[in-house]
Amino acid sequence: MRNLTLFFAVLLLSFLSQNLFGQEGYENEIEHLKAQKEKIIQQEKEALKKEVKDINQRLDRGALTAEEAKLLKAEVAKKRALNIENRVAIIENKILLIQRNQGEGLTLSEMDSIDDGRVRFGIDIDGKRAFSFTSRRHDREIIYDRRTYCDFVFAIGLNNALIEGQSLNDSPYKIGGSRFFEMGWQWRTRVFQNSNWLRFHYGFSFQFNGLKPDNNQVFVQNGNQTTLEEFEFDLDKSKLRMDNLVFPVHFEFGPSRFRESEKSIRYSIQNQLRFGIGGYGGFNLGTRQKLKYSRDGQNVKDKFKRDYNTNDLIYGLSAYAGFDGILLYLKYDLNPIFKDATIEQRNISLGLRFDL
Repeated sequence: MRNLTLFFAVLLLSFLSQNLFGQEGYENEIEHLKAQKEKIIQQEKEALKKEVKDINQRLDRGALTAEEAKLLKAEVAKKRALNIENRVAIIENKILLIQRNQGEGLTLSEMDSIDDGRVRFGIDIDGKRAFSFTSRRHDREIIYDRRTYCDFVFAIGLNNALIEGQSLNDSPYKIGGSRFFEMGWQWRTRVFQNSNWLRFHYGFSFQFNGLKPDNNQVFVQNGNQTTLEEFEFDLDKSKLRMDNLVFPVHFEFGPSRFRESEKSIRYSIQNQLRFGIGGYGGFNLGTRQKLKYSRDGQNVKDKFKRDYNTNDLIYGLSAYAGFDGILLYLKYDLNPIFKDATIEQRNISLGLRFDL
């Protein structure tokens, strides 16, 4: 409120001064600008004379041919003529602006750096500061030894389930059609003070695990049991998706390049082999089933968001290996997909992970 009051007070004083004393002030300013125009023309002409003289001296020394000297003189003459035109146009526009506003004009001042680390922003009236405020600059200082970094992570690949008493070849889920997607944020911290061969990774991720049943089957919830049953219509698509929030933790191994300067030391893992092993734990956020099929000549899409007896707690093991930020990624849920199931199933995923 105090700054706002001051702002309007300054505007009022400026208005009074312009009406009482402004006429003579802005006319003097116009005369000063007109004088500047003449100085600009004279200045550019003098500069042209010096450039032409220099060209003639080079011609006399044999450093230039007569044709080359002629071309150079034409170029510098054109440059100085354009300089006069542009610089005079700026002055003439200033004169028109002053005449149109009778000497009163508002200009937005540039953001000024102040020595003590602050920044000024405000409004100038006739080139004089009328209103401004300062804010502390937030320049980040260079950390000499940066041990912790952060990355955006996403992964995509194939998803399926390991079923008790069955091999993956006998899975009721489509091998190529069942997929997973994961995205999240991670931090990585160097474990040892003077070595970067071991890093500790931690963060959070959203996992979306999909299972597509084969042989025209759908998931059916019967009390505390969830089973696959054949659907009465021909399915174009059948998919169960489980959305999880998990908190991965990994220990990462691999070489790095040491870089040292006067301001910092860094351990870079760019273009280096990496291997990580760890696990994750979290929660199931929701489960839904999506069906697409034709019935009586009509295309039908059904979406069911239900519990389907999926486990609320998610935990498992994961590992990755690769080069730079492109990694082969494997994760395996230790918790069964469905609670109280007579035959336990556990989610398994294999794909590519990208650390960005």
